[in-house]
Amino acid sequence: MHTLLVILGGLALMAVVYGIALWRGVSLHRAFPVYAGLLAMASAINLWVGVTQAGYSVAEELPIFAVIFGVPCLLAWFLARRSA
Repeated sequence: MHTLLVILGGLALMAVVYGIALWRGVSLHRAFPVYAGLLAMASAINLWVGVTQAGYSVAEELPIFAVIFGVPCLLAWFLARRSA
């Protein structure tokens, strides 16, 4: 359940970043690296909390990191590519 909520948070972040980009007249193609960097930081923080606070090993958290980062980032990349 936590993973799903974090993915939804990543999608909400995408909506905010892309919304600001469109509001300021910036293409989604140019906003994508900003979004990907913010999502990578948020996903890394989630990995760090899982390892240091929840007691999971890095090997257990890496696949979760890949999903939490990969799913929203792939959707954001697809949207940015379609808008160009």
